[in-house]
Amino acid sequence: MVLAAGLCLTGLSACGGDGKSVELGTVERRSVAEVVEAAGAVVARTQVTLRAPAAATVDTLLVKSGQTVKKGDILLTLDSPAAEDALAAAQAAAAEVGDARISIPAGGNLSDSESTKAALKAFDDAEAVARLLPEGPARDAALAQTASLRASFTAAQAQAQAAIDRFTAGLGSLGEALSSISAAGRLQTQAAVAAARRTVEALTIKAPADGVVTLGSGTGGSGADPSALLGALPAEALGQASALLGATGGGAGSAAGGPVGVGSPVEAGGLLATIIDDSELTLRAEVDETDILTVTEGIGAEIELDAVPGAVYPAAVRFIDLAPTTSARGGVSYAVTLALEPGRFPNGEEAPRPRPGMSAVVGLKVAEADNTMSVPASALVRDGARDTVWVVENGKAVRREVKLGAEGEEYVEVLSGVSVGDTVVVRGADEIREGAKV
Repeated sequence: MVLAAGLCLTGLSACGGDGKSVELGTVERRSVAEVVEAAGAVVARTQVTLRAPAAATVDTLLVKSGQTVKKGDILLTLDSPAAEDALAAAQAAAAEVGDARISIPAGGNLSDSESTKAALKAFDDAEAVARLLPEGPARDAALAQTASLRASFTAAQAQAQAAIDRFTAGLGSLGEALSSISAAGRLQTQAAVAAARRTVEALTIKAPADGVVTLGSGTGGSGADPSALLGALPAEALGQASALLGATGGGAGSAAGGPVGVGSPVEAGGLLATIIDDSELTLRAEVDETDILTVTEGIGAEIELDAVPGAVYPAAVRFIDLAPTTSARGGVSYAVTLALEPGRFPNGEEAPRPRPGMSAVVGLKVAEADNTMSVPASALVRDGARDTVWVVENGKAVRREVKLGAEGEEYVEVLSGVSVGDTVVVRGADEIREGAKV
C-alpha cells in the first residue's frame, strides 16, 4: 500500500504494451541519499577495568559504587602475603643464581630443555600479569619491560647455544658454554623480580582516570601467577626462595558474588572495579570492507538504538580505523567512530540519553544530493557493465544508458542520459524490448 501511494505521488501509471503490464514514472528533481548500514554500539569517553594483580583479600575500601572519583584517587588496597613472599623469593633466587650449579642439557640443545620451555611459559605469565594493570603508561611500561627482558633472554639463549655448539665441536671451552647458560638464567631471574615487584606495587588500586566507579565481585580471574618465572630456575638456585614459595600456600579463593568489601577474597585477575566517564558519548560501528571505501570523515549518519524504538540520533563520522577487524566467519570490517548527538522521536520529543554499551543500527549517508535529477531505483536495468533505463518516446520504449550518482534505497541520482520530465518504465522494465509499444 505504501509503494502504491508513492507511485501515485510520482505520476506513475499502469498500461499494457504488446500484451505486457508495465508502470511508468517521470524523471523528477528531489533529494537522494545513499546510505550504508552497519551494526554499532554506544561507547563512553573512558571505560577502564581494574583487576587484582594477585590472589588477595581487600584490606581497605575507600569508595562505593556510584561514587565519582578523580584520576589518582586510591580506591582500595589489597593484602597478599603470597605476592610479598613471591617478591622475596624472586630476590633470593636472583641472589643465588650466580652460585647455582650449571650443566649442559642432554643432547646439547637448549631449546629442547625443560628449563627453556618453562622459562618461555614464565615470560608469557609475566606478560599476563602486566596486562592486568589498567590501560595507561604504567601498563605500557610493564609490557615493554617484559618484552625487552624476553628479547634479551632469547638473545642470551642463542649465544649460549652457540657456545655449546662450539664446545661440542671442540672449538670452545666448557667454561664459556656454562657462562653463557648462566647469563640466560640471570635474565630470567631479573624478569621474575620485575614481575613480582610490579605485583606488590599494584596492590594499591588507584583510579587511572576520572569517572564513576562500579565495584566488581573480585572473581573472573585469569589465574596469572607473578611467581611463575621462578619455577623455571635450576633447583639449586632456589634455596631459601623455594622455602618461601612453599610457605605461601594456596590462593585467596573466590568471592561470594556480590561487590567487594573489606575482607573479601579476590582472585588473581578478578574484577575489582570499573570506572566509566560518560560525559561524552560516541558510537563505534563495524563497516564491511565492501562499503568502507565510501565512508569518509565528517559525513552524517542516523542512529537507531535497539533500546529506544522509533527515535533517531544524529551523528557524524569522526575517525575511521586503518586496522581491519576479522570476524569469526572470516569477514573483514573496519571500525568507524562517530560523534553522537541528542536524539528525538518523530513527534519532536527528546529521546532518552543512551547508556554505554547499547547496541544500534547505523545509517551512514555516504553520498547526498539535493534537488537533483532522479528516477525510482526500480527503473534501472543492468546491461553488462552499463546502467540503463527505458524511456518512452512517441509511445515506444527506447533504451538509454545513464550515469548514476548517489544511489538511495528508493531513488537514484541520474547525472546524464535523461532529462527532467522524461517518462520512464519503473516496473516491468526487465520484460521490455527495444521499440515495444508502451
